[in-house]
Amino acid sequence: MAYTTIDDPTIHFNTKLYTGNGGSQTITGVGFKPDWTWWKSRDAGNSHALVDIVRGTNKVLYSDSTSTEQPISAQTFNSDGYAIVQDAGANSINSNGSTKVGWSWLAGGSQGSSNTDGSINTTYTSANTTSGFSISTYTGTGSAATIGHGLGAKPAMIMVKRLNASAEAWVVYHQSLGGGTTPQDKYLHLNSSDAEGDSAGMWNDTAPTTSLFSVGSTGVSNGSGGTFVAYCFAEKQGYSKFGSYVGNGNADGSFIYTGFKPAFVIIKESNGTNSWQMWDNKRPGYNLTDKYLQPNTTSAEISGNNQIDILSTGIKLRSSNTANNGNGQSFIYMAFAESPFVSSSGVPTTAR
Repeated sequence: MAYTTIDDPTIHFNTKLYTGNGGSQTITGVGFKPDWTWWKSRDAGNSHALVDIVRGTNKVLYSDSTSTEQPISAQTFNSDGYAIVQDAGANSINSNGSTKVGWSWLAGGSQGSSNTDGSINTTYTSANTTSGFSISTYTGTGSAATIGHGLGAKPAMIMVKRLNASAEAWVVYHQSLGGGTTPQDKYLHLNSSDAEGDSAGMWNDTAPTTSLFSVGSTGVSNGSGGTFVAYCFAEKQGYSKFGSYVGNGNADGSFIYTGFKPAFVIIKESNGTNSWQMWDNKRPGYNLTDKYLQPNTTSAEISGNNQIDILSTGIKLRSSNTANNGNGQSFIYMAFAESPFVSSSGVPTTAR
């Protein structure tokens, strides 16, 4: 039985839907004080807006762009959500009359402090060892190095973005890239649909450990004098899953077992050039779940294809579309729970 380690996932991750008002408003119902929120306009072609407590809530990154970290009006994380203001540099947060989605994670509950486990000391690391999520900032050296992530468990996925160089892509490590055999050589770009790349210089040809992840000499992960943010995720039974599958090209698609009812899913074809796709349990809130967004584009919410069913123990693919179920194609995914299938005491939940 897939006993969980987290009985209530909503105190570590949650999705919130609301409508922007073009001014200021307070959004409640998240269930905790976020440390990282990823916003997107559902009905408009605005860039994804990523704000976190470690970099500062007056700074934004765009998952669909290589641009540098941009200044914005300060957004405020509160005990049950966030107080937001309109800023033209982050229209996905509160532009007037636009429908929004915000995905929020709890890290360490504060900006954190320096982690000195690696050869590069982080500026700040805010870590949630219970849910397996940390945010770290560091300055690159241009030479192979190690960086402490603070999780106490091996990261299954890492997203890194250089903050002060506009030509540098988002780079993603995932434990299942390269068929899971040599993922330390492999990477994806969050801001593009490119297939997985192979570079020993990206992660220094070294797998993450329970305390460290490694970087090589490339500008995107360790450019000399560059400032960086790293979002690290460790897998937690019954709460998060970072895996892979092979598509069958059939509307009666593969079943992806997670051991929980997913609240949030991102999928990327790893050996092809289809875009990233993201679903959640609030859009539309029932099966078929056919409303998705693309982290690598500014596109508004898309519906009518690439459907999935969100089930009590995982995801059932309900489309023959090549973007998430191409026949014989390889895909990686990340998923977070709405509800575990089995509680920490071994009692089956009712979320099915």
